[in-house]
Amino acid sequence: MTSDPITLLVNGDRQVAASPVTLPNFLQNQGFNLRLIAVEYNGEILHRQFWPETQLQNGDRLEVVTIVGGG
Repeated sequence: MTSDPITLLVNGDRQVAASPVTLPNFLQNQGFNLRLIAVEYNGEILHRQFWPETQLQNGDRLEVVTIVGGG
């Protein structure tokens, strides 16, 4: 079942995605390594355990931060 595309704001940039789409699928399609990121979803840090059940909606705002190791 596919509906109209949705528009998201990702790190301040407008992105278009097919709907319905879950957060992990969208992030993988954008080239993110899911093991190395943290996600703020509509202003709240979204714990990784909730990612698979999070369906993205038109107008959602994501801030994706890549975790970098170092010393």
